[in-house]
Amino acid sequence: MPPAEPAADAAAQAANPLLQALGVPAYDRIRPEHVQPALTVLLAAADAALEDAIDDAVPADYDAVSRLLDVPIERLARAWSAVTHLNEVADSPALRAAYNEMLPRVTDFHTRLGADRRLYRKYRGIAAAPQGESRRRALQHMLRDFMLGGAELQGAARERFARIQSRSAELRQRYAENVLDATDGFSHFATAAQMIGVSEDLRAATRVDGGHLLTLHDPYYFPLMQTAQDRSLRELLYRAFITRASEFGDAALDNSAVMRELLELRQEEAALLGYANFAELSLVPKMADSPTRVRHFLDELAGHASPHAQRELAGLREFAARELALPDLQPWDMAYASERLKQVRHAFSSNELRAYFPEPKVLDGLFHIVQTLFDVSINAEPAPVWHDSVRHFTVRRGAAPIGHFYLDLHARPGKRSGAWMDDAQQRWRRPDHGVLQLPVALLVCNFAPPMLTDGRQQPSLLSHDDLITLFHEFGHGLHHLLTQVDDLAVSGIAGVEWDAVELPSQFMENFCWEWPVLQRLSAHVDSGEPLPRELFDKLLAAKNFHSGLGMLGQLEYALFDLRIHLETDAASRIDRVAAEVHDQVAVLPAAPFNRFAHSFSHIFDGAYDASFYSYAWAEVLSADVWSAFEDAGVFDPETGRRYRQNILEVGGSRSAMDNFMAFRGREPRIDALLRHQGMV
Repeated sequence: MPPAEPAADAAAQAANPLLQALGVPAYDRIRPEHVQPALTVLLAAADAALEDAIDDAVPADYDAVSRLLDVPIERLARAWSAVTHLNEVADSPALRAAYNEMLPRVTDFHTRLGADRRLYRKYRGIAAAPQGESRRRALQHMLRDFMLGGAELQGAARERFARIQSRSAELRQRYAENVLDATDGFSHFATAAQMIGVSEDLRAATRVDGGHLLTLHDPYYFPLMQTAQDRSLRELLYRAFITRASEFGDAALDNSAVMRELLELRQEEAALLGYANFAELSLVPKMADSPTRVRHFLDELAGHASPHAQRELAGLREFAARELALPDLQPWDMAYASERLKQVRHAFSSNELRAYFPEPKVLDGLFHIVQTLFDVSINAEPAPVWHDSVRHFTVRRGAAPIGHFYLDLHARPGKRSGAWMDDAQQRWRRPDHGVLQLPVALLVCNFAPPMLTDGRQQPSLLSHDDLITLFHEFGHGLHHLLTQVDDLAVSGIAGVEWDAVELPSQFMENFCWEWPVLQRLSAHVDSGEPLPRELFDKLLAAKNFHSGLGMLGQLEYALFDLRIHLETDAASRIDRVAAEVHDQVAVLPAAPFNRFAHSFSHIFDGAYDASFYSYAWAEVLSADVWSAFEDAGVFDPETGRRYRQNILEVGGSRSAMDNFMAFRGREPRIDALLRHQGMV
């Protein structure tokens, strides 16, 4: 076939939604066949820009280099972000193939960019000149990241470092695909008798001819484990869930070798850069300055939580034996027995609350809080989306827009499980034409979708846990959207220490326990009545129900993550480390087939490798911040203004500790977290 004519190439590029010069792409028009042509063009432009920027004729000036280099790199980042996002929320064989084709090339470019000694020298020259506060901070990060990116390596070590980055990216993607395919690949046909105890809305959502089709997707699995009376069904589902992507399932989806190689590569990367282990390397850009400090922190929390968890388990075992005929409590019984005990002790069930939290009412209440406390307005506006359930919103202060976000809230096949916030675009004073580019956030959850009930369209009904998840992700979104920093490297959550990045998200969770808040965002799906005070009081009384067990569960994950990245031989004994940590921390024996690590995406396919402790670390910060609101009043405008200006708006332009102290006037204390958890 003859090559395409230049005019045809130009027309194809103009029609490619991934090649928009400005703004997020038209998500509804992106097709797998757009990926390779667009990324090829953008990578070539970024490569050329790198060569231009390091030329001696270009002065060691921040703006001059940014105009030449940051503009094409940011354009590449926006396009790749769109492809990555669609790969996570709208997976298809063709899109997966297109993504995997370009992943090595994108990884190779960023590896070369981060290790380019010529550019490193240029930025060292820029950093030697006087700079404003946010740029000085950005340059400090850049120079640090050059060192961590291998810029000081030479010869064979440099080449090996590049190969490690490429192979690691490939393995992370394979790990994610295996988890998604193992989750989507499971289904079980349950009889009506096996569904005794399950709520009517969940039975209706899973009903097929003659029974119920069950999956491992979040909105179905967790409620089933809480309510299904059939113990054999719970065991079957638990076994399928906890062994996803392991040797107990499809061999083609087994993540065992993937995890082993990833850990070996991470330890080798750390050694090349002069660190004793990957945990040390991972902590360089974080608040916690050493694995020893992280270990002491986790051990301190475990010391507080363990006595509570022991008492909670003893009470649960006694109840399960007496009331549920379960004298030998097993892991697949825990959620069910806990839910039943909570119903007895506090006279309500988690499913009972769902009827009071229809999604539209919840969003209205959430937006009201944000608008009241942070002096913004939120309005739905049309925009191209990747699925017909996705919505787009604009955030304004006064009449001026300051950011945009998309909400993708419902579970569906081909969508990664869990909940997260990604950025489609950052706030940036663009150096090419001086225009202020506004931030755009992608907020993703996996709630039960709306359903047709008795001929009536019923909105998605959220559990209280769903409510907390939504507020959590929206906190990340606010951190990204409300920034007032114009420098790309420290705008929004960019440049924020990773063990502090959960502060705004966990802060927002606290609103889900406030009576005035729940009054506003609740309305019974049938009657429209808000949540009764009596039911709220029961919910509040149950807030710290099994908080010790819950905290130990989080600490178990954090200690496992720390150990497999701290111990240089851990790659060969992942399951043994998991068992040792469980025996050390947990109070209930693990099932012998437990393979939670095989679907632990946070550390094998996320940004939490050697960093899962960050959730507990940031929870200390967020609880302490929330205590200031408790003292002043939850909706106190002055406290809200100080929080917005000292934490949300400054992003990564100051250290997280400086941000915290500017708001709180002192260093963080653990007292508020222990009080909130009922452990004082």
